[in-house]
Formats: sequence, C-alpha cells, structure tokens
Amino acid sequence: MRENIPQTFPQPRGPISSLFFQLQMVFIVAFLVATLFTAATPSGLIPSNISDLAQNAPLQPDTSQEQANQPPLSSQPRIGIVAGHWGNDSGAVCQDGLTELEINLSVATLVKQQLNDLGYEVDLLKEFDPLLEDYYANALVSIHADSCEYVNDQATGFKVAAALRSRQTQNDRANRLTACLRARYQEATGLALHNSVTNDMTLYHAFDEISADTIAAIIEVGFLNLDRQILTQSQDKIADGVVRGILCYLNNEDVNTGN
Repeated sequence: MRENIPQTFPQPRGPISSLFFQLQMVFIVAFLVATLFTAATPSGLIPSNISDLAQNAPLQPDTSQEQANQPPLSSQPRIGIVAGHWGNDSGAVCQDGLTELEINLSVATLVKQQLNDLGYEVDLLKEFDPLLEDYYANALVSIHADSCEYVNDQATGFKVAAALRSRQTQNDRANRLTACLRARYQEATGLALHNSVTNDMTLYHAFDEISADTIAAIIEVGFLNLDRQILTQSQDKIADGVVRGILCYLNNEDVNTGN
C-alpha cells in the first residue's frame, strides 16, 4: 500500500528498516494517546503533588493599606503649611472688616509659592483639613495673626511655639524648628519677638492630628492692630521670614549667623 504511506516517513527496504519504521510508528501513536489522555483527564486524577501546586502557591501580601500609610517618596523634603482658620471661620475681625483669615491665607499662599519655586513639595492645608490626620512631612508650620484689639503699646511683634507633644518626645528637633523661625523671621521683618505664648498655641489641635514623626510649629506673624501696616502691605517680607525659618531648619543652618 505504497500510496497510503505519508511522504514524511521513509519506506522500509529490509528487515532492519522495517523494524525501525515500526518502532517509529509506535512512539508516534503512544505520544498522541498520552496527549489526548492528559487533555481529557479530570483534575482530580492528576497526582496531588502536581494539582496542589497552584492551590498551595504563596499569595502576594496585600500591602495597599501599608503603602497608604507610608510617607510619600520624594527627592525633596515635604512641607505642610496650614493657613489658620481657612475653611472654618474668619478668625479675628477688625472694625473695618479686615479678617485674620485674609492675612493667614495670603501669607500661606506666598510661602507655598516661594518653597515651590525652590523645588520643595508643599501642601497648603486648611484649618481642619482631612489631610492632617496622620499627616507626614519633614516640617509643618501653621500661620496665624494676632488680635485686632488694642491692648497696650507692647501688643506688637510675633510669637512662635512648638507642639507641646513634640517638645516632650522630639525635643531637639522641635526646639530647633522654633529657634530657626524666631531668628529668621525677626531678621526678615524687623518685628520683635513677643513672649506671650499661650496654651492655644502649644496645644494647637493639628499637633494632635498629624503623624508623631512630623515636627510642627505655629507662628503668630504679628498683631492686626499695631503691626497692621507690614501685615497688609509687606506680605512678601512676612512670607520670606517664614520660608527662611523653614529652610534654616531643613538645611541645619547655624541659627545665630543666618548661614
């Protein structure tokens, strides 16, 4: 039956060739049968050490929540700036309608712009911003202004305070941030330091909301009464003083020399 033999197989030409041909055919048939058997075999008939491989393969851990709580990866420090009273109320209100919020938000925006221009990542945050919950940054500064009411001739100047919690747990870094802010702000604005830090400053609510690893401070940039001129007409100086204070802290500058 020469015409039915596939052209790919040589024809036998003797006993040895015939035997070789038969062996070839046996191997081919066996291979085809084994392939068909494997395809049609239920998974339950496959040996357990093979069928269990997929079931027992280790699962990748779910790290989505862990990653969500991690500080953002960045080549630059991250800085948080809170515009006092923003998104909540007007803060102090002067008789002519000027509000503390106007000063706070304007200065905070300028601070953000200056730091952004220098390549830093900055978050401009509201008073009760949801982002403050476990917020992580290399530094956070909350910007406020003091009363419009005339108290006495000494009611002028600025105030700086660290979070009371930070001063207990991370004393050196918190003290350094406040020292830098005091020195650089005074140099930039010419305003005097007013030593009347209150519990409202050291126990500022945001200090209890942010991550324990975030060093924070609050600054009252001046009194809306006696310091009104610089707060309304020279806000670039006000913002520059805050920025220089933050950079002093981040760059580990000598507080006393300004370098």
